[in-house]
Amino acid sequence: MSGAVPEPPYGVREMSTRLAERAYQRTEITMSELPERVRALFEGPNFAHVATVLPDGSPHSVPVWVGLEGDRIAFLTGPESRKARNIEQEPRVAISINAQDQPYTMAQVRGRVTECLEGAPAWDIIDRISRKYTGKPYPQRTDRVVFLVHPDRALDRQFA
Repeated sequence: MSGAVPEPPYGVREMSTRLAERAYQRTEITMSELPERVRALFEGPNFAHVATVLPDGSPHSVPVWVGLEGDRIAFLTGPESRKARNIEQEPRVAISINAQDQPYTMAQVRGRVTECLEGAPAWDIIDRISRKYTGKPYPQRTDRVVFLVHPDRALDRQFA
């Protein structure tokens, strides 16, 4: 063995080059508002998953309750949670959500956290989100914060 790195299988290098070129040519579109079908999923009592980036660069995904504050997506967490610490280092997030009553209806949103609310403003949102899911205010009056996500890209799909 000469210690040389083996060549990738036929076509992998070409595919990698095409993907890199396509990624380079892609431009991010700033959204002015969420599409109506995406809004409908976030307005309903549907569970979402928020993906953040761990310090080592790997993904971290957790289920969350969500709501809308204007055109921003709101979710709550503890201020010392893993996702809060991840967001402090890297504000970009991805959120997936599916309809509870139609699990093949889903949306994906990529964006960035633009604001973190604490205190009374946060609790107004937390209680509003809790009522959507449980019919009652949030039961634990422990440390909680609300993150507001500005969506950069959104898409929705309906399968089956």
